[in-house]
Amino acid sequence: MSGLNLRRLSTRDAGFEAAFVQLLARTQAPDPEIEARVRAIVEDVRARGDAALLDYTRQFDRREAASVAELEIPRTRLRETARALSKEQYDALANAAERIRAYHERQRTESWSYTEPDGTLLGQQVTPLERVGLYVPGGKAAYPSSVLMNAIPAKVAAVPEIVMVVPAPDGALNPLVLGAAHLAGVDCVFTIGGAQAVAALAYGTQTVPKVDKIVGPGNIYVAAAKRLVFGAVDIDMIAGPSEIVVVCDGKTDPEWVAMDLFSQAEHDEEAQAILISLDEKFTQQVAAAIEKLLPTLERRDIVYKSLDRAGALITVGGLDEALALVNRIAPEHLELSIEEPLKAAARVNHAGAIFLGRHTAEALGDYCAGPNHVLPTSGTARFSSPLGVYDFQKRTSLIQCTPQAADTLGRTASVLARGEGLTAHARSAEYRIKK
Repeated sequence: MSGLNLRRLSTRDAGFEAAFVQLLARTQAPDPEIEARVRAIVEDVRARGDAALLDYTRQFDRREAASVAELEIPRTRLRETARALSKEQYDALANAAERIRAYHERQRTESWSYTEPDGTLLGQQVTPLERVGLYVPGGKAAYPSSVLMNAIPAKVAAVPEIVMVVPAPDGALNPLVLGAAHLAGVDCVFTIGGAQAVAALAYGTQTVPKVDKIVGPGNIYVAAAKRLVFGAVDIDMIAGPSEIVVVCDGKTDPEWVAMDLFSQAEHDEEAQAILISLDEKFTQQVAAAIEKLLPTLERRDIVYKSLDRAGALITVGGLDEALALVNRIAPEHLELSIEEPLKAAARVNHAGAIFLGRHTAEALGDYCAGPNHVLPTSGTARFSSPLGVYDFQKRTSLIQCTPQAADTLGRTASVLARGEGLTAHARSAEYRIKK
């Protein structure tokens, strides 16, 4: 496809720093008009409950229902849909689910405590959230992999109930999504979507139960609704467009690298795909591979816009420069297509997921490798982590004092409390001090 304006940068260029800063300047402020529209929907659902859900389902999904109960999918249908999948599809889902479960089993945190010499018991009690809401896109976007990645860690954490919402415009539902819900152990599915579904999960309606946390991807309206209800419930994150950075030493097939860049660019016109190349000749080879392979893609128009708007091929002077740029980008996905990738990974402080070596395509992580594909975007890998079992567990502190400990700790607490002017705190501790 001609006319592609794919940025070509080099750390040797005088204007590199300014161009690199501009490349990363992609943070988008919330749209006030969309936020106002979403706020109105959320408040309407909060006030009218089921009646509002039925109105919005009629308006946005073109579906008529006499009650929200009619929009619920029985678990028996989930099971039957899973069984009706082709053997190839069912086996792929089952294999992915098994690998995701096995990986996340290792993340489970248990309660712990210890006793000090004076008999004081200190510890932490770990318990699962009671109910989690899972948002799943519908219509053109159907992501059974996201069902597995969001629901399985919750089940490993022993969350008793997962409520899934998925829009079904004109009644259309993706069988793979329903099959994934069955294999992941989803307990309840409602065919509702948009900001109204987020509001229903956050506040509850006459039929949809209130949850403690909402996870799962969605469009800009869903993201705005999650931002708005945060505080009433927890949320996983406000995810930005998908990102990939590939660091390559020039010894990987350039067509492999081009396709790896495409794999994230095809998500969204706003996605970002960056190559950091240690070899100028290889940079040119990848550029040629992009020109050759781009016209063959089914989603070439989306990829074209993504690369044109936010893509880049960056040539650096060596691995040190490459890793320094990686840590500044803090990418969602990072491929280290180099010799000794594990050694290099130890120098990466900020990345959502790292794919080691030439044969580890990022796409494997999206579907079936095992680690979670819900990852921090937009540079938030500097301070946040992939979705995991720990996101569905709460930690409660445990403190138990013996009379001796109450005396010892009470004296310390009394001094500090009076220093803060909180005399009721001090007197509460002093009552337990031995006279």
